[in-house]
Amino acid sequence: MMTEFKRTQRDYPLSFKIAVVEQVEKGEMTYKQAQQRYGIQGRSTVLVWLRKYGRLDWRPGLPDLVKRRLPVAQTTIPLTPEQRIRELEEQLELANQKAEFFESVINVLKND
Repeated sequence: MMTEFKRTQRDYPLSFKIAVVEQVEKGEMTYKQAQQRYGIQGRSTVLVWLRKYGRLDWRPGLPDLVKRRLPVAQTTIPLTPEQRIRELEEQLELANQKAEFFESVINVLKND
């Protein structure tokens, strides 16, 4: 009789995802190393995070050197005031999430 293995899927907080993406984009580690270091499930999970939350262009099929040099947000068309406000609101939300993450890290370190 075969035993069934149930796959366990894990949800990661947004602040954790962003912290991992920043470490990879700074060159502190590769996305595969981040996956191993933090025990992240799924072979492409970190790569999906990089494409979704990263500041660099992580589209499939681009050489690594191109990815690091071509930011996705680089545009030559000036933004309308509404677009700029939206962009700033997104940056503020990201900054708030980072602050929340770092506060939780500090609390964990204080308790240890």
